[in-house]
Amino acid sequence: MTLRAIGIESTILPGIAPVRHAVVDAGQWCAAAQAIRERGGRLVALWGGDRRESGRGFVVHAAYALVDGLAWLELPLDAVDPGYPDLARMFPCATRMQRAIHDLLGHVAAGAVDTRPWLQHGAWPVGCFPLRRDAHMREVAAGAGQPYPYVRVEGDGVHEIAVGPIHAGTIEPGHFRFSVVGEKVLRLEERLGYAHRGVEKRFEQIGLARGHALAARVSGDSAVAFAWAYCMACESAFGCVIPERAAWLRALLLERERVANHLGDLGGIANDAGLAFGLAQFSPLREDWQRLNADCFGHRLLMDTLVPGGVAVDATAQALSRLLAQADAIERSVRSLQAILDEHAGLQDRLLGTGRIAPELAARLGLVGLAGRASGQALDLRVRHPASPYDRLGVAIAGAQEGDVAARVSVRFQEVYESLRLIRALARGLPAGPIGVALPAVAQRAGGIGWVEGWRGEVLVALEPGPHSTILRCHCHDPSWQNWPLVEHAAVGNIVADFPLINKSFNLAYAGHDL
Repeated sequence: MTLRAIGIESTILPGIAPVRHAVVDAGQWCAAAQAIRERGGRLVALWGGDRRESGRGFVVHAAYALVDGLAWLELPLDAVDPGYPDLARMFPCATRMQRAIHDLLGHVAAGAVDTRPWLQHGAWPVGCFPLRRDAHMREVAAGAGQPYPYVRVEGDGVHEIAVGPIHAGTIEPGHFRFSVVGEKVLRLEERLGYAHRGVEKRFEQIGLARGHALAARVSGDSAVAFAWAYCMACESAFGCVIPERAAWLRALLLERERVANHLGDLGGIANDAGLAFGLAQFSPLREDWQRLNADCFGHRLLMDTLVPGGVAVDATAQALSRLLAQADAIERSVRSLQAILDEHAGLQDRLLGTGRIAPELAARLGLVGLAGRASGQALDLRVRHPASPYDRLGVAIAGAQEGDVAARVSVRFQEVYESLRLIRALARGLPAGPIGVALPAVAQRAGGIGWVEGWRGEVLVALEPGPHSTILRCHCHDPSWQNWPLVEHAAVGNIVADFPLINKSFNLAYAGHDL
């Protein structure tokens, strides 16, 4: 569908193909959401902003995935009463995004059913909205926390198990409230937001030239994906076209990030299912992979390798040779380990049928990324809306229909092999030329968007540049926003002891979506 088909005129932004941007009124906001939902479109991200300094009040934005690209809708809001129509009745994944918008900016989703706080844990007083441009959080004393109204399940034999928010080990904070009968989970409710770091406010305090470094630190396991999306947003706003060699290097780095995370997860999932052998075998593979990252590109997690206009590091002929040799060695090891895991009856008994998300539920609730592909959702930006050089690499999309832990493991193996193939193609076909260009001095447009398929799913960055190379607003969206609610559904009907395994099979970000 096109926005014009529902009476909305839009402009096409350069960069990812295509992004249609439109400023709408409340009626068009609702009509667009309804039409997009009916035609199979998806809500990618929802965020707000404060433009009162320029006399334009507040604003709320929505980004939708359409068959032919991305639609970016902007709804101006009143400066005194910033309300907007609820989207959750059409896109359930909007619920928590709307709650976060209210906590940060005070925008009210009119008609929303769930209006509980999401990021507000009592760290700032009620009525203080830290993302407003006139908020001064350093001067605000911490407020008294209020009890959180969890949904209660009642009946004979039902009791609650509270897990977190502080966990054993090194994982980030999150609270999980299980309602169970015996060991069987009847309901799981999450409360996240404990890792909120004020990243979006920090973007307003640094310049465009440094924004890529902050974007790379939104989620440590997705440094390349967020940095690429930020750089893409910059380049869209400034009308900048990066050199071909830089685009190929970005893809090479992104695929190395994907492989590193899949190697870690495959070992972690096996370990959570009681097979420590898997962790012992996959951990050294990931370690070797990340050490070579450091040797060739200067950082184990590939931070600060992407900059607006290109990349900050080049690949020497010797480095490319080492990357190719490692890709071959890793593939041999992974194929051997997959054969062992696939034939291990005890492991497969834990994986098969556990934590299932049916394709119908995945489609209705908007499951994306590798978890979505394991539940029949053939969504991968490298295939559907490929940025250069993916449009010339013929990426094979991974997938499964079963939607259980075993399917999510299968998708990871498929993606490891495909990423290794892509790394070989990128290393062997890397074109000559410069690795970067300078951004123009003045932005050509009021904003830009970057949209990248990270290892976990699609990452979006929306950027509004300001005068003198400042940032007025930068919103980073992690696919965990869409996927965390599905973890609640995946746990239902399983035993409590299987939850760590189910959770690890998704491996969603805490800080990555708390910002």
